[in-house]
Amino acid sequence: AWCLQWLIFYRRLIMTTHFTSGVTNVTSDGTLGKLKAPAPHKYHQYFNDFDTYLASDWTITTTEDGTGSATEALADGDGGVLLVTNAAGDNDHDFFQLVKEGFKYEAGKQIGFHIRFKTNDATQSDIVAGLQLTDTTPLDVTDGIFFLKSDGAATISFVVEKDSTQSTLTLPNSLADDTFMTLGFIYDPRDQKFHVFQNNVLAGTVVSTNAPDDEELTLSFGIQNGAAAAKTLSVDYVGAYKERTAVTEL
Repeated sequence: AWCLQWLIFYRRLIMTTHFTSGVTNVTSDGTLGKLKAPAPHKYHQYFNDFDTYLASDWTITTTEDGTGSATEALADGDGGVLLVTNAAGDNDHDFFQLVKEGFKYEAGKQIGFHIRFKTNDATQSDIVAGLQLTDTTPLDVTDGIFFLKSDGAATISFVVEKDSTQSTLTLPNSLADDTFMTLGFIYDPRDQKFHVFQNNVLAGTVVSTNAPDDEELTLSFGIQNGAAAAKTLSVDYVGAYKERTAVTEL
């Protein structure tokens, strides 16, 4: 009998849970209290799976001193992929930033970012991804919350920066050639720390002392050559999330 009871319990654990009456995240007497789904206005969200790509959505900063031209185009790949290919000069680059700065750090609100990407050269390249000021030099930005891989090393740092003063965390795992990696962070207002993840595993936390609380930021990513050869960056997906400042629901 106990075996049968355990089997029933186990099946319940792995079966899909159905809330046929709906699930909500607002009070019953609010505007959307009777909606049978979470209220979408609680968070400002941007997510791109790169099934489609529109260049006009982005401020693109490109240098093409080497042979060839930089290209940005969709590529074959399960889940959708944006393939960025630089021209072949040392320090040639291609950086992407959403055209408007739509995210701002606040001590009492959640903010987060994540990306899945790979590069053909994990050592001789610079890669940046996260939330930053709109800037033509995102590798040397003054304000942001972002990941940075510098030329000559495969290690990745997480940076929280205000007015060029940084708090940093070195992630435990190095990037490898042609191997996808996920990076992400979420700020928790309860402990006022940034919780940093690498391949969906907590890599550490960073205090909010140098969080850029006086600037709007935009989603940013890109790659720069570390040698006179074209480098590529493949982005599977990228997203940013911010708990809204003004939510009028009760």
